Amino acid sequence: MARLVVVSNRVAVPKSGTRAGGLEVAVMAALKRYPGLWFGWSGRISHGKEIETRIHGGEDDRISYVVTDLPKEDYDEYYNGFANAVLWPILHYRLDLAQYSRRDLSGYMRVNERFADELHKILQPDDIVWVHDYHLFPLAKALRERGHRNKIGFFLHTPFPPPEIITALPQHERIVYALSHYDLAGFQTEIDAANFARYVETECRFPGDRERGYDTGQHILRIGAFPVGIEVESFSRMARRAARSSFVTGVLESLSQRALIIGVDRLDYSKGINHRLEAFERFLRANPEWHNNVTFLQITPKSRSLIEGYAEMEKLVSGIVGRINGSLGEAAWTPIRYVNRAHTRTALAGLYRAARAALVTPLRDGMNLVAKEYVAAQDPDDPGVLILSRFAGAALEFKPALLVNPYDPDAVGAAIFRALSMPLAERRARQAALMQILAKNDIRDWPEKFLEKLTEPLAGRQHGTDEASPLLSEPAWPEGEAARRPPLYLGKLPQ
Repeated sequence: MARLVVVSNRVAVPKSGTRAGGLEVAVMAALKRYPGLWFGWSGRISHGKEIETRIHGGEDDRISYVVTDLPKEDYDEYYNGFANAVLWPILHYRLDLAQYSRRDLSGYMRVNERFADELHKILQPDDIVWVHDYHLFPLAKALRERGHRNKIGFFLHTPFPPPEIITALPQHERIVYALSHYDLAGFQTEIDAANFARYVETECRFPGDRERGYDTGQHILRIGAFPVGIEVESFSRMARRAARSSFVTGVLESLSQRALIIGVDRLDYSKGINHRLEAFERFLRANPEWHNNVTFLQITPKSRSLIEGYAEMEKLVSGIVGRINGSLGEAAWTPIRYVNRAHTRTALAGLYRAARAALVTPLRDGMNLVAKEYVAAQDPDDPGVLILSRFAGAALEFKPALLVNPYDPDAVGAAIFRALSMPLAERRARQAALMQILAKNDIRDWPEKFLEKLTEPLAGRQHGTDEASPLLSEPAWPEGEAARRPPLYLGKLPQ
C-alpha cells in the first residue's frame, strides 16, 4: 500500500518539545488517517560539517518521523534569510519589508537540494508526497531531477498575492515557477488559488485553465482551494473542561467581573497588533462608560527575534501598550494586559470560552485558526462575539462574524462596542451560523479532500500512472486496531 510522505520545514516529533505551529494540527490530521512518515528539519542547528538524519517512532506505529539538522549557515540563509525575510513579507503583500540577497537565495536552494537528497534515500515509487509551505517551493523540481515520478502535492498555508506583487520577487521565475513541478498546488482560499492561476497563465504561459488543469509539457498541474479547519468537537470539549480549570478561573477572578476581550497572535507585523491596540484605545475614548468595565488580554509570544525588524516591532507594541495603560488606566484597573509568553492550547481554549469578544484582526493572513478555535470554544447558550479582519482567509467562510477593516481603527473600535453591547439573541444566532460553517470544514475531512484531488485519474500525460492511488482506496483502520496493522516500511538511511 502507498505511504503518505509529508514534508515540511519543521517536524513536530512527539515528546521532543519541537512544535510546528498551526501546521502541526493539519499534518497530524493527515497522518492519523493515512499511514506514512513526516520529514523535515529537526529544529536543531549543527555546528559541525556532518549533518545527521534520524528516524523517530511515534506513539502510533503507523507514523514515523524523519528529521535532519541544519548547519548554522543554512539556518541563517535559508530560514532567517530567504524564507522569512523575503518570501514571508512578499506573500503577505509587504514588498517594502523584503530584504533580498543572493547569498540567502543560495542557502534557500541549497537546503531544498539537501531535503531532496535525504528524501531520495527513502522514497518508494508508489509513495504519495505532500509538501507544505513557502520554505519548500523548489522541492518537487529537485525530486523530479532525481528521477522521482511520484504524485507530489503542495499546500501553501500563507496567502498567495496576485502576479503584480509576486513578480516583484527577485528571480521569481526560478522560485515561483518551480511550483509547476507539483501535480497539485493547494491554497487556503479561492482568491489565493486564482492569484496563482493568473501567475501560471501570464508568467508560465502553460495552456489550460483552472477546470482542466495546465499542461506543463511534462504533466498536468492542477490548482485548488482547500481551506484548513480545526478538530471542532474535540476543541469544544477541551474548552468546556479548560473553562473550569484553576488557571482560567484565576484569570476571571482577577478581572473582578469585568468583560474580557482576547487577542492571540505571534509577534509578527502581519498580525496588525499595533493597529488593534490603537482601535481599542479609540473604543475606550469614545465610550468612557466602559472604563473599568473591560480588559483586553493580548497574548503575543515572540517569534523570529533574530530577524531584523522584529525587535523594533516588539518595542513599538510595548510602547503603545504602555501609553494606553498610562493615559487611560486607573490604580485599580489596567485596560490592556500584554503577555509575551506562549500558552498551551488547553489554556487558550478556556480563555476563548471565557472571553466576551475576540479581536482577530490581521492585516493579511492565509487562514487564521485562532478565529475558528474561538468559535468552537464558545458556550452556545451565552457565546462571545468574533471580530474578524476581512483580510484573513477565515473571513471568506465566516460571514456571520463582525468583519472589519483592520486599517480603520474607528471602525474596529465601533465593532468592539457593538460586540460588547450585542443582545443575547443576536449573539446566539451568529454563533449558531458560525458553528454550522465550521462543522462543514472539519480538519478530519481536509486531508481527504486534498489527497483525493491529488490522486484522482486524469486524461492526458502524467508523471506516473493514471490509476488512482491505493492510498485512498484502503479503508482507514479502526481506532484500537493499530497493533494488528503491519509495521510501516520505512527503508534504510545510510549510516
